Amino acid sequence: MSAVDDLVSNYQHVIDDLTLVMGSKGVFDVEVDGELLYSKGRAGRHANPGEVLALFTERYGGGVARYES
Repeated sequence: MSAVDDLVSNYQHVIDDLTLVMGSKGVFDVEVDGELLYSKGRAGRHANPGEVLALFTERYGGGVARYES
């Protein structure tokens, strides 16, 4: 999953809980620390490449350096 890889690769040091909900009929929700970050059902489409990471960065990334391995 590209969205999960993006988040874990860049912000694993600040995420306590990451939940990816997938199910029948194409359900795809991404929750970070209990807060819904992206929902295919609400958006009516799959996330574009990099979109979930951009949403996370916009919401939580201000002043947080990306993880360096």
